[in-house]
Amino acid sequence: MTGATGMLGHKVAAAAHAAGHGVVTADHAKCDLTDADATTAFVASVAPEAIVNCAAYTDVDAAEEHEAVALRVNADAAGNVARAGAAAGARIVHLSTDYVFDGVNDRPWLESDRPSPLGAYGRTKLAGEAQVALATPEHAIVRTAWLFGVGGPNFVDTMLRLAAGHDEVAVVTDQTGSPTWTGHLAPALVALAAEVRQTGVFHGAGGGQATWHGLAAETFTRAGVACRATATTSDAFKRPAPRPAWSVLGTERDPGVRLPPWTQGLQGHLDEIKESA
Repeated sequence: MTGATGMLGHKVAAAAHAAGHGVVTADHAKCDLTDADATTAFVASVAPEAIVNCAAYTDVDAAEEHEAVALRVNADAAGNVARAGAAAGARIVHLSTDYVFDGVNDRPWLESDRPSPLGAYGRTKLAGEAQVALATPEHAIVRTAWLFGVGGPNFVDTMLRLAAGHDEVAVVTDQTGSPTWTGHLAPALVALAAEVRQTGVFHGAGGGQATWHGLAAETFTRAGVACRATATTSDAFKRPAPRPAWSVLGTERDPGVRLPPWTQGLQGHLDEIKESA
């Protein structure tokens, strides 16, 4: 698998080990995925049955200024991995994002909805989807949203850090999405990697929906911290990249990727933080 040192990637590796699979991880030190020849040689040497590609350029704001760099990682490298996997006879599970949508909707986004990204990050991830789909029919592209978990920067941990030094934190109410715990998504990806009959695009995100304000408030309540989430709007936080106002992901697939409610994921994450403290 690729991106194994990231917030999601290390969870996928652990879930694969727990499921009894042999796991070979790839990071930049082992293989530069933007180098097609190096990627092909590395994958051929491993001869995997499946590849879960978690490698990505995820700095949404920086991508606005460095779209060419983001494109190399999110699109070209993804294509290199998929083509190398196809040559080795491996199934590809590739991670994508809710940012491929423009956020203009009043119901959960489904797999068949037409993507229309607002910014560079979404454009490069959508280009990656296209390269993976073109490289091999044996692919599963999984769009997820609002990821949080141990081992990487995320909104929940940021709120807990801010709560330690503030009585209140202003959080936006005009963005709604599907908070997703890596501890729920990772085993679902491992299961999908073994399910050769399931191909195409999937949506895999925490069940239900929340605003960033709602997620922050629930975090403070469940963590038992003396901090209050106050309401504000996106206009108060000017950032280089536009954010979709509506990022709730649903699925029309049966079977599809269905994760537990985001509140269960939040509790799982908070419990894991306590255990590791």
